[in-house]
Amino acid sequence: MSSPIETSPFESPTRHPVRRRMGMIAGAALLLVGAFAAVYLATRKSPDASAVPAGHNHGGAAPATEAGPVMLSRADADRIGVTFAPVTLAPLLRELRAVGIVSYDETRVKVIAPKIDGWVEQLYLNFTGQPVRRGDALFTIYAPMLVTAQEELLLARRLAADVQNGSAEARRSAEELVASARRRLSYWDIPAADIDAIEASGQVRRTLTLRSPIDGFVVDKPVLSGQRIMAGDAVYRIADLRMVWVDGEIYEQYAPLARVGAPITMDFASLPGKQRTGRVAYVYPTVNQDTRTLRVRVALPNVGAELKPGMYATMVLTSSSQRPVLTVPRSAVLATGRRVLVFVRANDGALVPRDVTIGDASDDRVVVLSGLSVGDTVVASATFLVDAESNLKSALGGMGNMPGMNMGGASEAPPPAGPRPAGPAPDSMSKKPAMPDMPGMEDMPGMNHGSSTPPAKPAPKPNPQKGGPPSSTPPHVRQEV
Repeated sequence: MSSPIETSPFESPTRHPVRRRMGMIAGAALLLVGAFAAVYLATRKSPDASAVPAGHNHGGAAPATEAGPVMLSRADADRIGVTFAPVTLAPLLRELRAVGIVSYDETRVKVIAPKIDGWVEQLYLNFTGQPVRRGDALFTIYAPMLVTAQEELLLARRLAADVQNGSAEARRSAEELVASARRRLSYWDIPAADIDAIEASGQVRRTLTLRSPIDGFVVDKPVLSGQRIMAGDAVYRIADLRMVWVDGEIYEQYAPLARVGAPITMDFASLPGKQRTGRVAYVYPTVNQDTRTLRVRVALPNVGAELKPGMYATMVLTSSSQRPVLTVPRSAVLATGRRVLVFVRANDGALVPRDVTIGDASDDRVVVLSGLSVGDTVVASATFLVDAESNLKSALGGMGNMPGMNMGGASEAPPPAGPRPAGPAPDSMSKKPAMPDMPGMEDMPGMNHGSSTPPAKPAPKPNPQKGGPPSSTPPHVRQEV
């Protein structure tokens, strides 16, 4: 008994002819791409400037980065807002704004401190800010040394009365003792009127009164009633506010503007419409290391005590250069990072860029140290737009030798007008050379590069199972016994 013949499971099934042809075409395309990539990588070299055709060396010309002259019509200049200004020679007037603080006039501040040890019996000024006038009682003090001094004064007075009928020398000695006792009390700030009252009464007082030497306001009171104090301890601190200081802080780069006598105007937020004027009275010799500022002082009269210490002030310091300098409007200067330039109007109307060196500046003017002279006319506004136009023309001017980039010469002549010649339109794509055949690619189905005739359709492969003629290659079979 014969066993049936089965197809081997390792044999691939017969594919459709169209699918087989598409797979072969895809494989050929991959081989073609790989071959071209290998040829490109093998033949790639550094570009040689000598091998580049003339007119196509785009990297040979250096890029135009420097600004060039600009020609603008009157209408174009008005449209973009270009204005002009002359270069002037005059002193540079500068205004510097700073923040100031009102403070006490240190020459008008007095500390009340007794020169002897004792106890404060009574305070007549009981709170900070209380006004006081010269001669007003401040406090009473009990001090054993004051009591002893009073006793010595009364004893000297009695001795002087006893020697009235004595010799002249005795009278003179007694009078010197009285003057010495009075002088000791006056050195301890006891008023002369109180000393006269002690002599007139002939009685020693337990406490004596100290009085204010100035007019002002109490700005500090560290002592309370009944407190023991030592010689030199501060009982009161009194400030005369008829004159105040305004200290302003300016940055150190503006230190040359801060000169003694420079005029300053000041505005105070609490006094709207009441602008004060003054002059710099003193420039401090040190710079604050934390804020990098220099302090200046202005002394102002304070009528009616309107200015309170601690108030803020807006200070405007006005200063001018000591000699005439060349200046241009601030908007005329254009800083590009590597250079500082202005655009000067030439005689033919062209706007020519010119490098300059600048110095000090005010709010609206800049000092020109070099590059300009008196009589030049510069662009005062829209400088950035003019510079952009200048750079654009310079950049396009560097591309003038490129084919199709005829910027400055005559334009190419247009094709002649009239009917076109009969016949098919020229096909630029048909002029391309045919792709060369690669070795080994001629025999591949579907890769007929040299002829336009499509490849012949292959005959179908007979199938042995359907009764057709057997193929030249016998299939793999296995037989069961």
